Amino acid sequence: MDLDRIIELLSYTIPSVVTGLVAYYFFVNHTKNEQQKLKLSLLKENQKKALPIKLQAYERMTLFLERINPSNLLIRITSVNNDKNAYAVSIVNSIEQEFEHNLAQQIYISNECWNVIVASKNTTIQLITNTSKLENITNAQELREAILTKMIEVSPPSKTALAFIKNEVKDII
Repeated sequence: MDLDRIIELLSYTIPSVVTGLVAYYFFVNHTKNEQQKLKLSLLKENQKKALPIKLQAYERMTLFLERINPSNLLIRITSVNNDKNAYAVSIVNSIEQEFEHNLAQQIYISNECWNVIVASKNTTIQLITNTSKLENITNAQELREAILTKMIEVSPPSKTALAFIKNEVKDII
């Protein structure tokens, strides 16, 4: 008799336990899926809010690169006393000020893009300082002409960085 009662008890208990385990398994999976959906929804919402800020950062860095393009820079900055060294320092200071003004933009753009922008800035500065050290250049006007002539022969560093920014923005949008 006891064996019959145990078998009867097990015949009710085992299906209940199996049903409970299956329900628990589905409940846990459903909860995980809902959490993932919520995370994905929050991520999409954050990306929607961040995209305009990121695009603005790329726009500002594009403006920076256009402003440090030697052709544009030399038109904007004129020599006060026609001293080539003072003029070179003035140009480099202008580039550095522009760069410092835009330092915070690195938060919103990729590290690779930021490195390209920094390399462009440094190459532009190097081009100006190296040209100013040439002995055949005696005054600011000659320095200006030498830099502009070099820009005709070689593409400005900012042009490469601008192309990089354009490609990166295409990938974002």
